[in-house]
Amino acid sequence: LSERSNLAGVRHIVLVLSGKGGVGKSTISTQLALALRHSGKKVGILDVDLCGPSIPRMFRVQDNNVHQCDSSWVPVFVDQDKSISLMSIGFLLEKPDDAVVWRGPKKNALIKQFVSDVAWGDLDFLIVDTPPGTSDEHISTVEALRPYKPLGAILVTTPQ
Repeated sequence: LSERSNLAGVRHIVLVLSGKGGVGKSTISTQLALALRHSGKKVGILDVDLCGPSIPRMFRVQDNNVHQCDSSWVPVFVDQDKSISLMSIGFLLEKPDDAVVWRGPKKNALIKQFVSDVAWGDLDFLIVDTPPGTSDEHISTVEALRPYKPLGAILVTTPQ
């Protein structure tokens, strides 16, 4: 664990997972972030759903760009007081609806980069919105976050 970790100021990390798509992981992540902000917390959302990055659209900031500072990416802030910050591949695509067709190693490298190279600053919570299923991305995300001792996970299911 490096001394100047970009996650050093993050108090709690929570993953949002599901076994299938379309169950509302991004909606839960968004609502959780808004509820935490409403209770006075500073929140970040890391969108690691590389093939379907919906978090930028959920907050209506899909036209924003991620900026580089020093050797880090500055997340996109949703509001003036910077109480919710976002990082998503959606901000890095030419057009928000572009398809991302990548194989495992490239996806895994981007996830590691998102964990190590985003300047989150001080956050009470970092919510990690994951892709559907139990893919390589989940393993990469958990492995990259393990040194930071995630608080836990929210598993989103549906009755069917």
